[in-house]
Amino acid sequence: MRIRPYTAADCPAVLALFYHTVHTVNRRDYAPDQLDAWAPADPDTARWDSSLRQHTALVAEDEAGRLLGFADMDVAAGYLDRLYVAAGCQRQGVGTALCDALEGLLAPGTQVTVHASLTARPFFEARGYRVVHTRQVERRGVILTNLLMEKRMPG
Repeated sequence: MRIRPYTAADCPAVLALFYHTVHTVNRRDYAPDQLDAWAPADPDTARWDSSLRQHTALVAEDEAGRLLGFADMDVAAGYLDRLYVAAGCQRQGVGTALCDALEGLLAPGTQVTVHASLTARPFFEARGYRVVHTRQVERRGVILTNLLMEKRMPG
């Protein structure tokens, strides 16, 4: 596995991975209408690309260049915005590698926050994050539950 910076050329693969992962992995915790609102079939590619380029965004790929996962963080704010791993690559260290790389950019003592899905909660808890509170958010007129989680970087 190789971790490298995101480029605009990655956006179509990122969006495909995002859609497939949400609709496959997260279906055990969210209803079909929630999945469609969260990961619509018609994403705004330009908006996604702009958002990823405004943050420190990384992709993980295999030896053949196939996208395994992606993540992005607003390093200045300590906010982990997105972390998604391909459905067929779950529990193989991809999410850990991406998270380690982004958290490694933070100064010791930095407070890190993430809005985690119900599905991702165990992953973040295993990394030392704790739930601050449960949130109800609206996406395309549909209410979804997620969790504000945080941890302080050691040091």
